[in-house]
Amino acid sequence: MVQQVTQGIKVSVETRFEGTFYTDYKMQYAFKYTITIENLSKDAVQLTSRYWLIKDALHKNEIVEGEGVIGKKPVIQPGDRHTYSSGCLLHAPIGSMQGHYTMVNLSSTKELKVSIPVFKLSAPFSIN
Repeated sequence: MVQQVTQGIKVSVETRFEGTFYTDYKMQYAFKYTITIENLSKDAVQLTSRYWLIKDALHKNEIVEGEGVIGKKPVIQPGDRHTYSSGCLLHAPIGSMQGHYTMVNLSSTKELKVSIPVFKLSAPFSIN
């Protein structure tokens, strides 16, 4: 697990290799990641958008941006946490992801950029 705290918001990431499959005669590697966002600050925050940089050892980097996470824009009260799972497909058995969430402090209405730490994606058979 990797973790990082930015402006009182702790982001923890766990990953799991889900398997391989073929699409259009090309091998793809499926990974699942579970993210827990914990509000260690004194103010409620709302996650409004996400930005991802996905690195694939055999393919060009991909940027993914969008509103919320998995169709939600959660409000996280002080001391609470929000956990969700999602997935990623790579062309290689090795890669990584990193990025940030844009959040709004609901007391001050200020925007926060909360870092998502770099996390590795690797199929077990690809590691010596």
